[in-house]
This record gives sequence, structure tokens and C-alpha cells, in this order.
Amino acid sequence: MVERVKLALVTGGAGGIGAAVVRELHSAGHAIVFTHLGQTEEANALALELESGGGPSVQGLESDTSSEEAVLALYAQHKPDVLVHCAGIALDRAIWKQDVSDWDAVLGVNLRGAWLQARAAAPHMRASGWGRIILIGSINGTRGKFGQTAYASSKAGLHGLAKSLAKELGPKGVTVNVVEPGWIETPMTSSLGSEFQDAARAETLTGRLGQPRDIAATVTFLASEAASHITGNILRVDGGQST
Repeated sequence: MVERVKLALVTGGAGGIGAAVVRELHSAGHAIVFTHLGQTEEANALALELESGGGPSVQGLESDTSSEEAVLALYAQHKPDVLVHCAGIALDRAIWKQDVSDWDAVLGVNLRGAWLQARAAAPHMRASGWGRIILIGSINGTRGKFGQTAYASSKAGLHGLAKSLAKELGPKGVTVNVVEPGWIETPMTSSLGSEFQDAARAETLTGRLGQPRDIAATVTFLASEAASHITGNILRVDGGQST
């Protein structure tokens, strides 16, 4: 009997860490649906790249992960076996300079979005008796960082979300974990000053900054059968940066 190809849904899959996750999961044999918001050119290029190499299907869709209506519409069409919530934004300012709208926007995508996605994914996963939910956090969700009260709070919130979901869904064969990257070299972080990159590198024990593939490989492992007994965990992939 041929095993059914598992469908992975990756939010924020058009660039940086998300695109690496899409590539790695596709390479591992998953059919892919990934979402983006306003990154049509990048999404089309990624889908074309993977489709040209053969293998399972790949589809990129524009969808606002902070919108309940958009998430419900997405899951009306797609029933993922694996959910990876990569979508995230940061609006960094010291708290005395930050607007309520900044807080609402960051928490809306990073935490509310994760909750909406997990709520929509849970019924299919529970019914099928198998599922993987993987939330992309940040070491700053554990240690905090100046200027990141909103961002760090949103990522810290993923801890409680994942641990509670793990208790609710574990009996049905669904695992839930958080992957916490340190500094990862992406187009977004590359735009920051070299002094910030140098400081992050100096904090590591490996002497290098993280790459998107480091996170993608970890996600792909957690999505596999090999990780079936790992749930409710916060897994740091930071080269020892937070040690």
C-alpha cells in the first residue's frame, strides 16, 4: 500500500526562513501549500523553482495569517498534516516610543496568527490521528531584548500556546513544538548594521551566524516520524547564542 503524500502548510513561506522550510519539506517528500502577504513575485519564483524539479505539488497563496476570515477560507480548501507557522513581523521601538497599533500588529501576526492556524488545523489532525504543529519562535522570546517588548512578548506567548496544544492534541497523535532561532542570516537581518551582526556572532559558541537551512533542517526533523515522541518542547537553534 502506497503511503499518502503528507501536506505541509507553511505560513510566511515566500522568503528567508520560510522559503528554506518550504524547500526542505518539499525535498523530504511533502506536498506544499505556503502563504505570503504581498510577496507575489518571490512566491511565484519559489513555486516555479520547486515545480520544475519535479516531486509533490507546490502552491503559493496570498493570505493574511492574522485574519480569521482568511485563515478559515484557507483551511476550507486545504487540510494540512503539518503546520509550520513562520509568518512573523517585528516593529522594534523602546516602549515609550511604541504605539498600541505596533503592539496589535506584531501580536496579531506572530501570536494570534499562530493560534488561528492551529485552531483551523486541529480538526483534521485529530480526525486522522496524526499531525505536526511547529511554531517558529525566537531566543528573544525567552531572554527578552531592548526595543522588542512586542516582538519578545509575541514569541514568548508561543511557549504557552505550544505547551497547551501539546496537552490537548497529544492523545490524538499530534505533536506541537517551538523552534527558537538565534540570529539567522536573511535579507531582513542583512540590512541591519554590521555591528549588530558582529555582536550576535560574538555571542555564539560556534563562531558563525545561523543560516535559514539550520532552521529548515530542524523543522523537517520535527515533522518526521523520527520526532514522534517529541512534543511540548522549545528547541533552540542558535549556535549557543543564548547560553
